[in-house]
Amino acid sequence: MMIEVLKDQSAGVPGDALILGLFEGMAPKAQIKELQAAAKTSDLDNLLVQIIGDLPNCAKFGETTVVHTYGMIEAKRIILAGLGKKKKLTIDRIRRISAVSTRTAQKLKSKTIITLIPKNIEEIDDLKTEPVIRALVEGTILGSYRFDYYKSNLKEDKDKDKEKDTEDTEDKEDKTIEIERLIILKDGKKGKKAAAAAAEEVSVAAAIKEGQIIAESVNYARDLTNHPAQYMTPSQLAFQAKEIAGEYGLSLTCLEKEEMQELKMNALLAVAKGSSEPPKLIALKYEGNPESKEVIAFVGKGITFDSGGISLKPASGMEDMIRDMAGAASVLGAMRAIAQLKPEVNVLGIMPCVENMPSGGAYRPGDIVTSMSGKTIEVISTDAEGRLILADAVTYAKKLGATRLVDLATLTGACVVALGAITSGVISNNKKWCDRVLKAAKTAGEKMWELPSDEEYLKQIKSKVADLKNTGGKGAGTITGGLFIGQFAGKTPWVHIDIAGTSDADKTEGYNYRGGTGVGVRTLVELTQDAALKEI
Repeated sequence: MMIEVLKDQSAGVPGDALILGLFEGMAPKAQIKELQAAAKTSDLDNLLVQIIGDLPNCAKFGETTVVHTYGMIEAKRIILAGLGKKKKLTIDRIRRISAVSTRTAQKLKSKTIITLIPKNIEEIDDLKTEPVIRALVEGTILGSYRFDYYKSNLKEDKDKDKEKDTEDTEDKEDKTIEIERLIILKDGKKGKKAAAAAAEEVSVAAAIKEGQIIAESVNYARDLTNHPAQYMTPSQLAFQAKEIAGEYGLSLTCLEKEEMQELKMNALLAVAKGSSEPPKLIALKYEGNPESKEVIAFVGKGITFDSGGISLKPASGMEDMIRDMAGAASVLGAMRAIAQLKPEVNVLGIMPCVENMPSGGAYRPGDIVTSMSGKTIEVISTDAEGRLILADAVTYAKKLGATRLVDLATLTGACVVALGAITSGVISNNKKWCDRVLKAAKTAGEKMWELPSDEEYLKQIKSKVADLKNTGGKGAGTITGGLFIGQFAGKTPWVHIDIAGTSDADKTEGYNYRGGTGVGVRTLVELTQDAALKEI
């Protein structure tokens, strides 16, 4: 997608659709003044004022209304995009309405879209031009996402489309249209000194580049998550990591089964026993500050299909278990972005990848395994497998020099019960490190909530025959599942993010397309750009 910024909002820029944001409760004439100089007649002003007056809900957040311009301006259509109350506008709301408007533009078969940044937007708290532009870019790219790899007929059949009015038909219409060009119109303030204007131009260009890289990396993680397990095997994830490493200059280590056996990764290997697919442990390294001994490790759960093993899951909904590797997908997406953005930090991306399947060779409830750390684990349920592979992966990350850890996993159904599909659950052993992660999540627009990590919960995962057991029962399942992983982090600052509810969307809404969301990519990338990391 080609993206550019033009400074004069009154310019008559040709395009297929022009997106005009509307604030709720503002006078109609004040909302359209940016278009007045571009209009060839005053008829457009009168038409828009009438439409806004007749349809007061068109300014409610998330609403879109299409107006045909009939040649009155260069753009073929105007999409009125509801911004809601001015005081409630945030960067994430800009990202969301940009995505919604983009999907509306796609339905209109638009290839070039133009979006106006409302004048004086910096009067709203915390809204600066560069973050707004980055959010517009991210929203456009995230909103235009489609997953069409396995649809055999990508051509439009107009006769059939007339006969059918289904969601699938709507997708057939949308997926053939790609947004080729995004033009952002911003207020060209007069009287700026040449140096200031040049500096602004550089920062705007950087915001566009950053937004594009991050959004494309989120979409990359979505693709990985949405592919079926027959394709997205541990070996395929390893291949994807190799491609990323080669393209963006990352160091790659990929452990095979024999190497894991030498390292005594018996917790990870136990989960892999039931499948004919060989396990892989992928480690990508980005070195942004060779002089520093500080290394952040992002560890992503990569169960490419989770049947539950011997503790078999119910058949209903098991098809969604292709996305149990969403944590690994997000870590790989984040590493893709980090390698391009080049923050001055050292980052490891660790992805333990296996299938969890039932077979004559599968591990069983009641088995006791010895992890790479030496801690022994009693297996209560083979469907509590994610924490087992993460135990060895966290230990391995520390072996590679990690001084701070973040693990990302679709770990517990209990997290979905507690927080739904809106917020990810967080457990940590270090308040300062946790606060940094939560701050990064808030800046990135990804909702996370810290859960308690009191020592009393550890009693639930204490085994009578081993050091630990891999589940503490239904009560506080998200907490005990996270604390299990924390036992392998030890004193290393560590944050666990449970994305069981947020990694998958059951419908298209905001900037999420149904299926894998790529959640966590933006937070991990934002965390590496935190200038205050050195203070911890």
